[in-house]
Amino acid sequence: MVEQWIYEKLKKDIGIKRFNHSIGVMNTSMKLAKHYDCSIEKAKIAGLLHDCGKLQGEINLLKMANDFDIILDNVMKVNKELIHSPLGAEIAKKQYNIKDREILDAIRFHTTGRENMRLLEKIVYIADLIEPSRDFQGVEEIRKLAYEDIDKTLLFSINNTLKFILKKGNLIHLDTIKARNHLLINKKME
Repeated sequence: MVEQWIYEKLKKDIGIKRFNHSIGVMNTSMKLAKHYDCSIEKAKIAGLLHDCGKLQGEINLLKMANDFDIILDNVMKVNKELIHSPLGAEIAKKQYNIKDREILDAIRFHTTGRENMRLLEKIVYIADLIEPSRDFQGVEEIRKLAYEDIDKTLLFSINNTLKFILKKGNLIHLDTIKARNHLLINKKME
């Protein structure tokens, strides 16, 4: 059960707009967890706290990453938008008292994905993309796929994200490439 203080602290830490997005991700994560027979309670906590590392201001983000001894890879040093995920996992552990490794990994990898993702990680990754306030090219297709085949949804989502990243000329995180390759290899082995 999520205690009331967690909601209050989160709202204060990340602001009302991001908090409302987090509530949407929490609710969507719970629906997906129920559909895929995953722990609804873990999905609720991971969905709610997935952006707890999304602090206001780049300097604050970098300072917090340094305070928590997070070693930033070269992609994160350039694309600071990715820092909030590993930072969020550390904040969830130290400030929200989350000890569950599955929940912490779902927070840590909700932006990049990774090779051999667990079900909870896939759920939070997808819920972050399809929660009700999201509106981008392809979101309706992802919403439809999300309740049909989670791996197919994940692959479609990663491909969609890669197109967006390439169009912007941004760096692609190695974890995202590994996640995609892992899904493709598994698909070919079926």
